[in-house]
Amino acid sequence: MRFAHFLLIKQYRNSCNRQSLISTLSASLVGIAINSLIPFLLPNPVLAQTAPYCALPEDIVAQTTELRQAVAAGKRDAQVKYQTLLNDNALKVRRCRNQSWLKEQAVWLRLYPCDIRAGSLDEIFDRIASRGYGQVYLEVFSDGQVLLPANNNRTAWSSVLRVPGYENRDLLAEAIAKGRQRGIKVYAWMFTLNFGYTYGQRPSAQQVLALNGRGYNSLTFRSASGEDQVDSSEAFIDPYNLQAKQDYYTLEQAILQRQPDGMLFDYVRYPRGAGSASVASQVQDLWIYGSAAQQALYGRALNQKGLDLIQRFVSKGYVSAGDVSQVNTLYPKEQAPLWQGRTPPKTPVSVTYLQSELWQLTVAHAVQGILDFLNMAIQPVQQRNIPAGAVFFPEANQSVGAQGYDSRLQPWDRFPSSLEWHPMAYGICGDTSCIVSQVKRVVDLAPAGTQIEPAIAGTWGEVLNGRPSLEAQMQAIHQATPQITSISHFAFSWQEPQYDRDRKFCRL
Repeated sequence: MRFAHFLLIKQYRNSCNRQSLISTLSASLVGIAINSLIPFLLPNPVLAQTAPYCALPEDIVAQTTELRQAVAAGKRDAQVKYQTLLNDNALKVRRCRNQSWLKEQAVWLRLYPCDIRAGSLDEIFDRIASRGYGQVYLEVFSDGQVLLPANNNRTAWSSVLRVPGYENRDLLAEAIAKGRQRGIKVYAWMFTLNFGYTYGQRPSAQQVLALNGRGYNSLTFRSASGEDQVDSSEAFIDPYNLQAKQDYYTLEQAILQRQPDGMLFDYVRYPRGAGSASVASQVQDLWIYGSAAQQALYGRALNQKGLDLIQRFVSKGYVSAGDVSQVNTLYPKEQAPLWQGRTPPKTPVSVTYLQSELWQLTVAHAVQGILDFLNMAIQPVQQRNIPAGAVFFPEANQSVGAQGYDSRLQPWDRFPSSLEWHPMAYGICGDTSCIVSQVKRVVDLAPAGTQIEPAIAGTWGEVLNGRPSLEAQMQAIHQATPQITSISHFAFSWQEPQYDRDRKFCRL
């Protein structure tokens, strides 16, 4: 049984001159030798046209911009020339990638309502293509909004584009088409357990949101001291809740109808508090007090003794010797309390030992909810034979102290190896060492054959807020983990901040 197997595993372990070379050849072999040496003696015909990491040269970028503007001005024959150049550019990048250690280079992208302006998506994707990117991870569901047309949005969330007169514009479908026009694959990137603030304001959502043992959801959360809180815009749902599953399935089907080239699931975790609230060390810290999660937990009991003790532990946060005695009296015909994954010791155990078992049960239950929700989400994607991936923090699955855990309880080491794994290696330590360390941790824990594609943050050619340049980070990752051949960059907005602000705050 999958849950029982999970319980048996130790959770969250911390785990030479060219001319002299030619002159030494006999006359009869010179022709053959030179032909065989051409790839080494001469600049590569493709790489000579592209900068490091397969960015297009400035003259090609300028030509692309000129033709795009000619198309916008309605000049005759400009569209054919423009598309021909886009095809040539895509071919250059693809040939460069085939000869590079970095086979895939992706970028994370958010669109804004103003991107419906004529030529805006073309400019965005031309800029992306000019950097040598072959994939775009397009944000389609975040902060309680979806990238769907207002007149064709039957989901529980409002549309990103809500400007009167544009109700039928489909930015998602248009972006996918613009990407493919340039040989770029467009993935749909969406939040998972974080349904957003607006969803949390729906009357029916109060039964859907995850609750901890102090009666808080993620929108009202305070630590036991009352001083710490999570991001108040994050509304995390109970992954065991049927309504949450149905709402998410409806959303996912609408996204898949636009036929993205893949789908990435983010926020596959619980919220993380600040300070002391960043560690879960008591059962009340766990987000398992929603009615659906509680009933599923009680359903893990295999006899009455087990059920009674689980209920007492969840209710009070502990069990006492008196509780054990009462349970034995109430159910004298049962020998030992049983629940999924428990094999009772042959000798009597102390109350402390029993409490430890109950703590591990409830942590495992919380974790299993995340895994089950993710498995539900990836099924429709895999049925369409397109890639599915999960985004995660490399440190979010660790134990803390004697019996505590990172409160996010993100069990990425238990994610299916059939998924693309996208660890967010965002460490800041003044150099690349912590970034490499994060990536190596994922490589070490991942099953053999898992496709690992780190996400790194920063900008090209410069240090930003203590983060080394993208080039420096990529080279360090390559040297430490040469098996990794795909990397993504967070985010397009970081590379061109003024351009992003102009798009974000423009008026239609």
